[in-house]
Amino acid sequence: MFEEGLEVPEEAREGRALEQVVAIFTALLAALGAVVGYQGNHLMHEVLLRKNEAVLKKAEATDQWNYFQAASTKTHLMELAQQLAPPERAAQFDDKIKKYGAQKDELQAKAQTLDEASERAAAASEHLEQPHGRIAMAMIFLQIAISLASITALTRRAWLFGVAAASALGGGALWLSTLLVGA
Repeated sequence: MFEEGLEVPEEAREGRALEQVVAIFTALLAALGAVVGYQGNHLMHEVLLRKNEAVLKKAEATDQWNYFQAASTKTHLMELAQQLAPPERAAQFDDKIKKYGAQKDELQAKAQTLDEASERAAAASEHLEQPHGRIAMAMIFLQIAISLASITALTRRAWLFGVAAASALGGGALWLSTLLVGA
C-alpha cells in the first residue's frame, strides 16, 4: 500500500493497532460465546427433559386415578347389588367389595406417588429455567459486544470499542455469576 522507504502515517499505525485489538477481542468473544451458548443449550435440554418427565408422570397418575375411579364405581355397584339382593344372597358380594376396596387403596397410593413425582420434576424444571434465563442474557450481551466491536473496526471509533468492552464485561460477569450460583 505504501511505497518502500515512505513513513507510515501515525493515524494509519493507530488504526492498524485498533483493528488488531478488535480482531483479537472479537475472536475471544466468539469463543466465549460458543461456550456460553453450549451451556445454555445443555441447560435448556435438561429443562425440557424435566418438563417431559413431569408430563409423563402426570399422565401415569391420571391413568391410576381413572383406575381408582373404576374400582370405586365397582365397589358402589357391588354395595348397591348387595342392598338390593335377597338377604340369603347378600353375603356373596362381600368378597368383591373387599377386593375392590383393596384395589382402590393401592391405586390411590400409586396415583399420589406419581402426582408427587410429577410435581418434583416440574419444580426441578422451573429451578433450571432461572439460570437458563441468565445465561441467555449473558449471551445477548456478548453478541452486542461482538457487533459493537465490528462497528468499531469499520468506523475506527475507539470510544465504541469501550462500549463493546463494557457489554462484554457485563455478559461475562452475568455468565460467571450464574456458574458460581450454580446452574
